Amino acid sequence: MKTNRVMLACCLVGGLTGCADMSSGEQRTLSGAAVGTAAGALIGGLATGRPLRGAAIGAAVGGAGGWLYNRHEKSEGK
Repeated sequence: MKTNRVMLACCLVGGLTGCADMSSGEQRTLSGAAVGTAAGALIGGLATGRPLRGAAIGAAVGGAGGWLYNRHEKSEGK
C-alpha cells in the first residue's frame, strides 16, 4: 500500500514538472483536453454507460477548443 502511494506521488510530481516550460498555447490545449476528458467521461458514463468513449470524444473536443481559444487570443494580441 505504501509503495502505491509513493508511485502515485512520483507520477504526479513528474506530470506537473513536465508542464513547467510549456507555451501558453500548449497549456490552453492541454487544459481544454483535460477538462474535456473529465466532462466526457462523466457524461458518457451517465448517458450511455461508456465512460471511455465519452472521455476520448471529450478529450478531442476539449483539445480542439483549447487550441481554437489560443488562436483567438493570439489574433486579439493577448
